[in-house]
Amino acid sequence: MAMVMERIGSEIGLSSWFVIDQTRIDDFATVTQDHQFIHTDPARALTTSFGGTIAHGFLVLSLLSAMAQSALPSIEGARTSVNYGLDKVRFVAPVRSGARARARFTLSALSQRGEGRWLMAIKVVVEIESTDTPALVADWLVMYLT
Repeated sequence: MAMVMERIGSEIGLSSWFVIDQTRIDDFATVTQDHQFIHTDPARALTTSFGGTIAHGFLVLSLLSAMAQSALPSIEGARTSVNYGLDKVRFVAPVRSGARARARFTLSALSQRGEGRWLMAIKVVVEIESTDTPALVADWLVMYLT
C-alpha cells in the first residue's frame, strides 16, 4: 500500500464514456419502480425546463462501480475490495437522455483499519460530455482486503 499512499491527492483513474440513453433510463425505472415522468415520458418531459427526459440521479450513481472497473488500477497485494459506502453525494446537474458520462477518480485518503484491511477514500466527479458542470460529485469509500 506504500505506493498507493504516494498518490494521495492525485487523480488515480478516468473511466471510459458511458452512454445514458433512454433504454438504460427506462430499464433503471423498471428495476427501481421509479417511473417519474421526467425520466420515462419523453413527450411530457419536453414541457419541463429539462427539455426532455433525464437520467435518475441514482442511475448515474449506480454506474460508479462500472466506471471504477474501467478506470481504477489494481492494488498490488489486495485480494478483493468491497464498497464501504459514501460519505457525501451531490447530484449537481441533470444527465439528459442520450448524453455520455464518465468518472474522474482522485485518491483522498488511505488508512489501515486493522490487520489486512485498508480503507480508501476516493473523490469521484462524474462529468457530462460537452458540459462544464458535473453530473455528480461523491466521496466514496472502498475497503481493500489484503
